Amino acid sequence: MKDKILKLGLPKGSLQESTFKMFRKAGFNVFLPSERSYFPSVNDPQIQAVLLRAQEMSRYVEDGALDCGITGNDWILENNSDVVRVTDLMYAKQGLNKVRWVLAVPQNSNIKSVKDLKGRRVATELVNATKEYFRKNKVSDIEVEFSWGATEVKVNAGLVDAVVELTETGSSLRANKLEIIATICESTTQFIANKAAYKDTWKKNKMEQIAMLLKGAIAAEDKVGLKMNARKNDVKKVISLLPALKRPTVSDLSESGWVAIETIIDEHLVRTLIPALRKAGAEGIIEYPLNKVIY
Repeated sequence: MKDKILKLGLPKGSLQESTFKMFRKAGFNVFLPSERSYFPSVNDPQIQAVLLRAQEMSRYVEDGALDCGITGNDWILENNSDVVRVTDLMYAKQGLNKVRWVLAVPQNSNIKSVKDLKGRRVATELVNATKEYFRKNKVSDIEVEFSWGATEVKVNAGLVDAVVELTETGSSLRANKLEIIATICESTTQFIANKAAYKDTWKKNKMEQIAMLLKGAIAAEDKVGLKMNARKNDVKKVISLLPALKRPTVSDLSESGWVAIETIIDEHLVRTLIPALRKAGAEGIIEYPLNKVIY
């Protein structure tokens, strides 16, 4: 019987490093044999990976060249791809946070709203989604042209009247003296699947296993585990300080009158929480990193 293989597309470019890191935390050792290679090695013989631009991923997943892949919701919309959205992968610390495609004009422009762009020219890489946005807002007689890059420069050089550009904070746009007047769409990183492949029982199970581990790795990224000991008389006081996922685990120690307490907390709370726990009577406090948190 032929070995079962899942064809997986991984994004090349800005999402590549964060995606590889996320897969490694999930337990999949993904690496490129050489800098010029487009075929990452994975320590799972059932996964056959290939690097592709995120902009193209949904097209190849939709037509079945790939069983599944990782791309942005923006490119699914842009390509109007009919795919299964297995799960949303969003996490700021990993570089997979929510981003926006925004409509921006020069700060000194007389264009103050979307309606003011009638008869004007807009440059963007997200052409189809931008056209659809203008159609929904009933703005006609507008030229939306594809931009190969340096989009922000084009509006300041007077080549176009506005740009639709990807942003997280808007700082780059402000640095280029551009003002945001509308949001075209928001996007998060998606794990998508081909519809036919997702109906295959083995492939669906494999994809859902990968998705669960990825989500667990992402969920663990900003959390840590805490272990500590406390006298039984101090337990209520110590536990009252602990923001746990559900409830902290409390178990008796061999030494009478003492318990062990274990919980998971957000990492940014540690610097204030540990001193407070110590003051409340906790001893032998241990902080440790987490690889995965499965809800």
